[in-house]
Amino acid sequence: MHRLTDAADRYLKDCTWRDISVLKFCLIALGALLGIAVPARKKKAAAWVSSLVFVAAYVPLMAEFLPYLLGKRAGAGDISGEKQL
Repeated sequence: MHRLTDAADRYLKDCTWRDISVLKFCLIALGALLGIAVPARKKKAAAWVSSLVFVAAYVPLMAEFLPYLLGKRAGAGDISGEKQL
């Protein structure tokens, strides 16, 4: 498992936000296909589990992103102390 996570870290360092967005679309499509495959009698339970996973993942991600959105985190060009044009 450690080898897999190391490979993922190396891959993500070379990715752009566009690469990540394409990956997200692939995961959305996979989720839709899996949702279609769930039997009707189990869709409500699957929806609850999916909702819980979504909230558990989304809240921490947005908590990390919000300071960047509000401009409270320095960008790469801000580290040197030079003003951006």
